[in-house]
Amino acid sequence: MPLPRFRLPVRLGGLSLGALLAACGGSGGGSSTPEAPPAPAPSTVAVTLTAPAAQEVFEVDAPLSIRAQVTINGAPASDGTPVRFAATSGTLAAAATTAQGGVATATLTQATPGRQQLTVSATAADGQSATTTRTVYLRPAPRPLEVLVPAYFYPTPSGSPWDQLAAGVQAVPGVSVTAILNPSNGVFTAPEAQYTRAASQFVAAGGKVIGYVHSNYGTRALAAVQADVDNYLRFYGRSIVTGIFVDEMSSDTRQLEYYQSLYRYIKAQGSALRVVGNPGAVPDAAYAAVADVLVTYEGQRAGLLAYDPRTSTAASWLYARPNTSVALLGHNIPTCAAMQEALAAAATARYNAGPVFFTDGEYDPVLRTGNPWAGLPHYWTALLQSVDALNRGRPLPTC
Repeated sequence: MPLPRFRLPVRLGGLSLGALLAACGGSGGGSSTPEAPPAPAPSTVAVTLTAPAAQEVFEVDAPLSIRAQVTINGAPASDGTPVRFAATSGTLAAAATTAQGGVATATLTQATPGRQQLTVSATAADGQSATTTRTVYLRPAPRPLEVLVPAYFYPTPSGSPWDQLAAGVQAVPGVSVTAILNPSNGVFTAPEAQYTRAASQFVAAGGKVIGYVHSNYGTRALAAVQADVDNYLRFYGRSIVTGIFVDEMSSDTRQLEYYQSLYRYIKAQGSALRVVGNPGAVPDAAYAAVADVLVTYEGQRAGLLAYDPRTSTAASWLYARPNTSVALLGHNIPTCAAMQEALAAAATARYNAGPVFFTDGEYDPVLRTGNPWAGLPHYWTALLQSVDALNRGRPLPTC
């Protein structure tokens, strides 16, 4: 009897033919290649300068420490991460260094005075990098403050501020005081006996005198100004007059040639004559070559306290100059305490000033009324004592 025949089902145990083939390595008979892992994300590098403070003013002769914090992907950079320092001028010790604990340092020396841009960059192992910059200012080592007095008052025989000038110089001999002699607005054809007497006594007491001329912002005839210079030296003599104060000086480069000619003329009369120019504001940098001293501020107390050459790139050239070449004249400073506040500010590196004078005399620039230089302030002696204290690094005297 023949055995029964069975038909094999198309699906075995619920597995399709395709599944069986896949279990055997697929229908193609080859092996699959695993996908490559994704590339790591680029590193995020950050550099932060933690020293020196931004916009600060330092002395050019003192080493300047630079410190940078470096992070990679938010964590301190690993030791050995390359960090590079650069500066506008000077020599950087450890100029190409590596981070240690995420910190890198360098020291700047032998730089030139003026505006300096510091640059720090760091590079991660994958080549990603970051750079940061910071601006600071370097100035020459400062000299002591001086006092520059617009002595625009008549020396009456019975007593005048000229007598107070001489007495102040004798009382505080450690402070250099220069008075601006101003007979007849600088225009005269003969000496005035009382000015000769007062100026001679002031010089004998230890002061210095320079003669006032006005230039009307470069529009007054140059020959007329030169004649005024000659008359000071002729009628008052070089034993009294040791310099010239050029008032109403322009700050415009279009008038620069005028002041170059005047400066050369004055120096031709005596190379030691000190030329003080008064634009009353920060002029173009080219004006540094037409005066030994420039009055870069003349005005009221509020403007004086706000004075800051760092706020303008056009004014920052002042930090390349010695402080003896930058003068400040302030009026409407009513009290001794306000005067000391102004002096303390003027003595800071931010101001980089040398010759100064502050007074309670008043002038209204809107109404153009008042003459702040018509006398000495009631705190004249305290002003000299305060300058002396600042120069010696001592506490200011009690007002």
